[in-house]
Amino acid sequence: MPKKAIIPPGTGTPIAPFVPGTLADGVLYVSGTLPFDKDNNVVHVGDAAAQTRHVLTVIQGVIEAAGGTMEDVTFNHIFLRDWADYAAINTVYAEFFPGVKPARYCIQCGLVKPEALVEIASIAHVGTQEPS
Repeated sequence: MPKKAIIPPGTGTPIAPFVPGTLADGVLYVSGTLPFDKDNNVVHVGDAAAQTRHVLTVIQGVIEAAGGTMEDVTFNHIFLRDWADYAAINTVYAEFFPGVKPARYCIQCGLVKPEALVEIASIAHVGTQEPS
């Protein structure tokens, strides 16, 4: 099966061997996205809402680089460090998905860096057209 790496302009070097997104057969798989800047430093330390907004904005950039929109997202995997942040994360999440919500799950777990409060991975169906 042919697949294409999706790496939006300005993407920093990942801390592990992966790409931001992979497009195959019209399905875009967006890697787990943490609240990192291009140098892999955690942004908005202590602010779950701001971290969530940053993460979803990065995910949106990957999806748009593949030719899609946030409306194409069909599934999200959400990882949070502390259930106390659940409401803040959901408030921002609802801003990015105002219409029909994608399926999702959410678990509490430790993340790659202790200052990171949220990580999200997404699946979007962007069609069979290859990105330009």
